[in-house]
Amino acid sequence: MKAKTIEQAYRLAKERYAEFGINTDAAMRKLAAVPVSLHCWQGDDVGGFENFDGGLSGGLAATGNYPGKARTPDELRSDAEKAFSLIPGKHRFNLHAFYAEFGGKKVDRNEIEPRHFKGWIDWAKRLGIGLDFNPTCFSHPKAADGFTLSHPDKGIRGFWIEHCIACRKIAASMGRALDKTVVTNIWIPDGMKDIPADRKGPRARLEEALDAVLAPKISPKLNLDAVEGKLFGIGCESMTVGSHEFYLGYAVKNQILYTLDAGHYHPTETITDKISSVMPFVPEILLHVSRGVRWDSDHVVILNDDLQAIGQELVRGGYLPRTHIGLDFFDASINRIAAWVIGTRNMIKALLMAMVEPYDQLRKLELAGDYTSRLALMEEVKTLPFGAVWDQYCASKGVPVGTGWLAEVKAYEAAVLSKRA
Repeated sequence: MKAKTIEQAYRLAKERYAEFGINTDAAMRKLAAVPVSLHCWQGDDVGGFENFDGGLSGGLAATGNYPGKARTPDELRSDAEKAFSLIPGKHRFNLHAFYAEFGGKKVDRNEIEPRHFKGWIDWAKRLGIGLDFNPTCFSHPKAADGFTLSHPDKGIRGFWIEHCIACRKIAASMGRALDKTVVTNIWIPDGMKDIPADRKGPRARLEEALDAVLAPKISPKLNLDAVEGKLFGIGCESMTVGSHEFYLGYAVKNQILYTLDAGHYHPTETITDKISSVMPFVPEILLHVSRGVRWDSDHVVILNDDLQAIGQELVRGGYLPRTHIGLDFFDASINRIAAWVIGTRNMIKALLMAMVEPYDQLRKLELAGDYTSRLALMEEVKTLPFGAVWDQYCASKGVPVGTGWLAEVKAYEAAVLSKRA
């Protein structure tokens, strides 16, 4: 699309939005300050670089065999950098612990150190981006029976406690080196496939383990801790130890971040209503934005009603300063860089759509009890020329407008991805 055409369309859209009291220039400036954390595991199908035998476990599954997945840290960094170049704004990168670089040596997870992530820190520093981090409590021999921090064996439980403590220290070193706070999110796959006799015991052990993990004090300027609940998973259909209620209670009690994952609830639930419900009781939240189809299937995020509602809730409630937005999907059936770009651009679109919504008018109508006018206005704004505003935002950030990014991904696939075995 020609720059002149983009500018002309935007000028008309700007005037149209102004009729509703919306300053689109201000909305774009506000959006530019909101980072989204791209997840490393989309680039290599949650493989990591440890070379432990056994493959992906913990109820996780990456489906598809599209050619060209990243096989090394350098390939993954190159792919992510390509994705960043096609997404408007300055964003972040989210690492799991088993993406460390060991130089060919065998290092178990309770022995990982900041030096094993020097390549990632140097890369992030060069790009001027922040990092986020996660303990990897799956795809490991000591997680083979489906239990980690709640394991009945004290030795195995201690191993995972040591791993999580090591991860918090690594995150702090990242925060210090990059001068950007790191969010460390704890998720474990622990649970029972069939009906358990004892639900209390595993949760008591998990609480004790989490207390031990969080015992070493780390400055919140360097690292923020988050816990993530889940309804169920493959292999723990009957009871998930770290349920929504358990982790919400733990986060409130300890005043740490609570993670809301869009795929971790019943299919008829959305996290939209949960945002305003938990915000009064925790200091901040972390979002894992994904798309579940019938179950927690982590499809690439599309601009559907659920995603738009998340954007609206964050903007309407003024929650963005207390929210860390991360993505969490892994689709191996399509080009993995395209998956990053599509999902992230859609997340940003949802935020911008909410920022150019006449929320003040909608709220006044609601408070006045004029629900008829509220509904009429909600429907009317759906046909405002948002596309022109989005195109202008992309152009202003120097990234392709429309589907222009796809040609660059295809060219990268032909030049780089197709040569990978």
